[in-house]
Amino acid sequence: MDNKNIPVVAKSVIVPFILITSLFALWGFANDITNPMVRAFQKVLELSNVEASYVQLAFYGGYGCMAIPAALFVNRFSYKKGILVGLALYSIGALLFFPAAQYESYAFFLASYYILTFGLAFLETTSNPYILSMGAEETATRRLNFAQMFNPMGSIGGLLIAQNFVLNALKSDDTTADGTPIFDTLSESAKTVIKTSDLEVIRNPYVILGFVVLAFFIMISILKMPENKDQEVTVNFFDSVKRLWKQPKFSFGVIAQIFYVGAQIMCWTYVYQYAETLGIDSKSAVWFGLAGYIVFLLGRMIGTALMKDIDSGKLLMYFAIGASVTTVGAIILPGTSGIYSLIATSVFMSIMFPTIYGIALEGQGQDTKFGAAFLVMAIVGGALLTPLQGRLLDLGGSGYEDVSYLGLTEMRFSFLITLVCFVVIGVYGRLVYSKYNKQA
Repeated sequence: MDNKNIPVVAKSVIVPFILITSLFALWGFANDITNPMVRAFQKVLELSNVEASYVQLAFYGGYGCMAIPAALFVNRFSYKKGILVGLALYSIGALLFFPAAQYESYAFFLASYYILTFGLAFLETTSNPYILSMGAEETATRRLNFAQMFNPMGSIGGLLIAQNFVLNALKSDDTTADGTPIFDTLSESAKTVIKTSDLEVIRNPYVILGFVVLAFFIMISILKMPENKDQEVTVNFFDSVKRLWKQPKFSFGVIAQIFYVGAQIMCWTYVYQYAETLGIDSKSAVWFGLAGYIVFLLGRMIGTALMKDIDSGKLLMYFAIGASVTTVGAIILPGTSGIYSLIATSVFMSIMFPTIYGIALEGQGQDTKFGAAFLVMAIVGGALLTPLQGRLLDLGGSGYEDVSYLGLTEMRFSFLITLVCFVVIGVYGRLVYSKYNKQA
């Protein structure tokens, strides 16, 4: 049968597909309400760039720690039970923001993020292969790209909440008419009052989110979900891992995913600091972050449509080349043209995660659940590379233009790390269609 005539989603699983797809928006919301919080915590708690980046270290580190345990759980039980555990941990982590704000403890907030992402690791380890299994293997990558379109929708929601109910409400970010930060001029006692108020502002959307996630837990627990007999069987973990890592298409796919997630988080986290170097305040900078998510969503729609006619590896390479060009623009273009180029990078990042994921898991059968775990563990790239960029920004001081390298400000220079990431992804895409698929 022509692949174009195979349904992406069968009618028999449409309701479970919609419900599981909605989870993609839920973790997109969590991811992208968190990115602006790096700057929020930095301001409220007067942290360095490296200290503030610990938010991302805790957030994405949770994926690295919990992905394999999640896969082992699913291997022992089922996709549905894995999703329920993920939702429970997600809800608990979000609700822990309440006591974290009460104690005014940065470490408590980081622990809450860590637990929250234990839940996200369960959800991503489970939901991605579950979506792949809901139909023919020939349309699996297209099906996952379609489901992943809901991820940036959640991201947009998270960013809008961050702007309207967090960043706009932070008193620590108030300035005088000439742009001087008021918070920096206050006494310690006055700062303490504002710190208490601002941490409650940061707390509130997470607590509400915790109850929303709890509602999803209840809905999925009572709904009958489909089973995939090929993938929901118990598999020996060590034998599965050996089979997976012998395949270059899979092993290089995990490496490419590490670099992709690192690149995405760097672009979406430091767009706010990049805007600050242009004299744009943090409240206005959110609009640049929002623009990135919108073009990301458009890019994914376009990429998913192109995938009908273009080999997924070749399309991945083309998009990696495009991302490399726009990243170079962010590094060398003057003024606001640089930040517009950085935003344009989101167009080309749009298909990378689900495409790498789908390519690496293609044909893995019973090994899919453990393969999925390693690809979700790769999200730890956000925990590793974001602090690396933060450390580079701190070399000359706490500002973003303290020193220059090769005639570039440290902010612009730091995006060379992102450029390297896209080069690695482009090489993987090239090898997929020119070598790995032919070997298969």
